[in-house]
Amino acid sequence: MTLAATELAFRAASVALLLVLAASLLSDFRNVLAARLGAAFALGSAAHAASYSIGVSSLVLIWHAPLIALSTGNIVVFWLFTRALFDDEFRLRWWHGLICAAVTAFSFVGCLWIAPGGNARFSVTAVNLIVLGFIALAVVQTIGSWSADLVERRRRLRVVIVCAAALYGGLNALLQILVAFSASDVADTINTGVLACIVAAIAYAMLRVDGADLFPIAPEPAPAIAPIQPLAEDSDQKLIDALMRLMADERIYRQENITIGVLAGRLRIPEYRLRRLINQRLGYRNFNVFLNNHRIEEAKAALADPSQAEVPVITIAMDAGFQSLGPFNRAFKAVTGVTPTEYRRLKTSAA
Repeated sequence: MTLAATELAFRAASVALLLVLAASLLSDFRNVLAARLGAAFALGSAAHAASYSIGVSSLVLIWHAPLIALSTGNIVVFWLFTRALFDDEFRLRWWHGLICAAVTAFSFVGCLWIAPGGNARFSVTAVNLIVLGFIALAVVQTIGSWSADLVERRRRLRVVIVCAAALYGGLNALLQILVAFSASDVADTINTGVLACIVAAIAYAMLRVDGADLFPIAPEPAPAIAPIQPLAEDSDQKLIDALMRLMADERIYRQENITIGVLAGRLRIPEYRLRRLINQRLGYRNFNVFLNNHRIEEAKAALADPSQAEVPVITIAMDAGFQSLGPFNRAFKAVTGVTPTEYRRLKTSAA
């Protein structure tokens, strides 16, 4: 088999796998933001598999330019996908679409006007620096929120996505900057082979994970004290009781920078076991949401207390364990549907 035929086979395999993955996500989880973004990322990656080459020239065919532009804009979709997949409270904003459109448009202009105008090196370098920037952003955010994730299978998937997508994307961006104009057909064939293997690994990893772990259909429980599931083992029930005492009596959630490791230390159990208890027995997918719901319950009681009617909202928020007013307002409204000030007014009117 010639190099050209081998490269074509690898590209076709990657595109087929990505299309199957996108169809599977849209078929089973079309109403879930993370799944829709995952499908969009898979389709953008299919455009990448069909169009990407390490070796480039200053002349790009008109039909090829849209594929290259979509492939470049897909790095923004990758960033948004990782946000939505690992942050159940993430929501798309209008400016996310604006960023994606701007990156795609810049790549398209680079293909048809900047590179042919004698600035191919600038165009290639600028586009790939943008790619490296969004990869770095996705990696930092994925690692930064890893410790608060209570869904064990999803935590393991972070490693696959970060290592596979980030290393492949980062390496290719660097190769484009350094050797794009001197790459050989062998390098392109090796690259497409590696891409096919990575796509297969990601598809295999995602399809092995329970969809309910990745894409929750229902939101997290709003009350701070979630109903405990029946039939717990005696040892688990004792740990849950001890955890609830720490939250209700000692109000440990008020401590600054409290982590699940600190909480596990207080309970004298391994961190992984506490994660499993909070996730499987109390119904939470994120440790910060678990803490914040307890904080919000305390804040609700203070806001409804007539004797604290003159206490500023920021004081109540910080007493409950929040570090600033903005996160408190957002978390409070997500749970109650109203702002803290509106909640206080409603309780005052009812009294």
